[in-house]
Amino acid sequence: MLVQLLNRLLLMLAVLLPTSTVFADQVLVAVASNFAKPMEEIATEFKKATGHSAELSFGASGKFVAQIENGAPFQVFLSADEKKPEKLTESGFAVPGTRFTYALGTLVLWSAKPGYVDDQGKVLADGDYKHLAIADPKLAPYGIAALDVLDHLGLTERVKPLLVLGENISQTQQFISTGNAELGFIALSQVIKDGKIGEGSGWIIPTDKYQPIRQDAVLLKNGANNPAALALLDFLESAKALAIIKSYGYGLAADKP
Repeated sequence: MLVQLLNRLLLMLAVLLPTSTVFADQVLVAVASNFAKPMEEIATEFKKATGHSAELSFGASGKFVAQIENGAPFQVFLSADEKKPEKLTESGFAVPGTRFTYALGTLVLWSAKPGYVDDQGKVLADGDYKHLAIADPKLAPYGIAALDVLDHLGLTERVKPLLVLGENISQTQQFISTGNAELGFIALSQVIKDGKIGEGSGWIIPTDKYQPIRQDAVLLKNGANNPAALALLDFLESAKALAIIKSYGYGLAADKP
């Protein structure tokens, strides 16, 4: 009798409460550092639209792979490249057929000093800087892109002794912001404001000077049965999410031929 009464009470609560609250779930998301700002906005809109919440962790994509392979409970992975989600799929840690490009990264040569970096990046060859910050190419795709630019400009050997490596793109920006490096390569998303570089000075590097930074998302095995994980991946391709992504200077996969 008591059990029946409790069941009736639970049923009444289910009817009275909003559906999004009753069935709301949480998804644990590993997010590449360069995508921190847009993802925080997307997570807010995601909760408004679905009732689900996203718990975000930011860091280097390479470190996330190691953590996932060692049992970290992440359910969705937003990488800074396409290779790492592909690797996780091949090794059985991600769900086949769920990987897609959610953004195309844009690289910028940036300094915290106004007027220091010209809009053609000539400071790289002509400047008197002592330190040039890049994300560690072994961990972060933006570091690989930075090396592509230096190779393209024929400056790799010249600046190699000046390189300061950040563990991820956030630490790289910190090196520049604190003056430990006069300038460095970071993601445009970190410094963009109202469609242009908001502080300091920078050169938005033409995309023909580095290999495309295709940032892929993938559903991890831990999230295969989590409605919030599936909903988040769907939401990342919604008009609302795409508008946020574009506002931070990223390209979209649909923009490419």
